[in-house]
Amino acid sequence: MAFKIITDSASDLPQDIIEKYHVHVIPTPVTINGTDYFDGKTIFPEQFYKIQAEGAEIKTYHINQYMFYENFKPYAQSGDEVLYLCFSTGIAGTFNAANLAKEQLLEEYPDFDITIIDTKCASMGFGLAVYKCLRMQENGASKELIIEAAQYFCEHMEHIFTVETLEYLYRGGRLSKTSAVLGGVLDIKPIIEVDEKGALVAIEKNRGRHKSLKRVVDIVCERGVDLDKQLIGVVHGNDPDTCDKVSQMLMERTHCRSIIKSWVGCAIGAHTGPGIIGVVFMNASEEKYAEYLK
Repeated sequence: MAFKIITDSASDLPQDIIEKYHVHVIPTPVTINGTDYFDGKTIFPEQFYKIQAEGAEIKTYHINQYMFYENFKPYAQSGDEVLYLCFSTGIAGTFNAANLAKEQLLEEYPDFDITIIDTKCASMGFGLAVYKCLRMQENGASKELIIEAAQYFCEHMEHIFTVETLEYLYRGGRLSKTSAVLGGVLDIKPIIEVDEKGALVAIEKNRGRHKSLKRVVDIVCERGVDLDKQLIGVVHGNDPDTCDKVSQMLMERTHCRSIIKSWVGCAIGAHTGPGIIGVVFMNASEEKYAEYLK
């Protein structure tokens, strides 16, 4: 019997972290030109953005009850305890489907101990929370403290994104055609956050890529707490050069402890397109858990 921390591919965890901790990452499904693929298993970000740029028809749907049942069942059979940090209910129905699978398994394995947290986070927002929990486990924290910390990390995680193009927000129904056309003409770049309900919402508009990136860094500095002690996440949609540029800006402005970089996967990238840049960070102190986050 063991305590396992698992997640889904919408967390955009970097591959080196997945491999180091042997993390079970449940793949998020995506349909491309009528064919189903699974993020991080049968399709990867580099391939995805290339196909997207070619004009493929792309749709996403959340991991369903059956998929969760199949992924959770081996842990129930072996008597493992599980903490699953899942994609925000404000964006997908992942949490509800996972709980239906849990209820189904408890009928067969009544002693199955699984905690499912609706992170209300997206991309590396909950990927960073998963990584922190893994670090805590590696450093000897108890299951109870890790679960408590996971909820705290997710509650205080900030996400600030900006996009290169408005086309995919329009395609996904998050922007009207008029706004998309006018925004394109004026070179409008929205600033997007994940709100307290776990939904993606636009909070500002800037003209030009440079201004929008600078504003992302400004907001991090305005909202972040103890940034010099933090591990910050920076994600991108097929734009590693801009990811590096923003990371450098953050290091110079915040003097943060370190930065984790990753790709935005299919779950978010399908609706934002290439060129998305996001920063995730904490708006509260982690001092209570500091000894386990070394």
